[in-house]
Amino acid sequence: MSGEQQSYPRFSRGQRIQHGILILSFSVLALTGLPQKYATTRAGEAAIALLGGIEAVRVVHRAAAILLILATLYHLFDVAYRILVRRLPLAMLPRYRDLLDALQTLRYNLWRAAARPRMGRYTFEEKLEYWALIWGNLVMIATGFLLWNPIAAARLFPGQVIPAALAAHGGEALLAVLAVIVWHGYGVHLRHFNRSMFTGSMTAAEMRQEHPLELEAILAGRAPAEPEPGTLRRHRRVFLPVAAILALALLVGLYWFVTFEETALETLSPPRASMED
Repeated sequence: MSGEQQSYPRFSRGQRIQHGILILSFSVLALTGLPQKYATTRAGEAAIALLGGIEAVRVVHRAAAILLILATLYHLFDVAYRILVRRLPLAMLPRYRDLLDALQTLRYNLWRAAARPRMGRYTFEEKLEYWALIWGNLVMIATGFLLWNPIAAARLFPGQVIPAALAAHGGEALLAVLAVIVWHGYGVHLRHFNRSMFTGSMTAAEMRQEHPLELEAILAGRAPAEPEPGTLRRHRRVFLPVAAILALALLVGLYWFVTFEETALETLSPPRASMED
């Protein structure tokens, strides 16, 4: 194998599975959510009818929402494991260097700089996408809870909260879909096809183009090292029981989330007329 074709690990199998679940849940949520947002339009009505009617659309939408929440919770535990057990650096945190990289990229795109900035483990574009995803998930989960349990929400908050949550939920959904199509689609699939989230690795040539500073650190032996096996075991003995208890509590909370009350459709729908009527 030539030096340029030598591969360097980038994403673990668990991270690639998370990405696959995210693709699935996000796609289903968009497919079933946007028709509900535009239910009064011809396109929305046609999409809902094609998907089996509003009841089927809502059930599938909520099932995909549960899958997204589970994937988000798993990701949070995975990040905690990497930080607290493996003691890996917080490479996804924004830094001042990212602002400089963004400005140089802007200058490069306007033909005011000779080259793109040389970036490390994660580029500023990847960090923007990641934190936008985290923020978007938090907004969607919070507003989704209010819309999933509107009667309880109306008892706890002013009545304006429900339509506000509906507007925020739909607006964030539309923004997320457009961001994936335009930003992610161009940066990962059109500008160059980045296969690392599917293969788990990058070639030296790809690393030199996208993450040259990380490649230099690897070749110089400055890549983050794993803890010693004994240290790793000690960290796991503390982390795993705490994580298991917290995960159980969160799963109980999720069950409460989805069974807290009957949906507005079931609760507020008028009673069927009797046979005598």
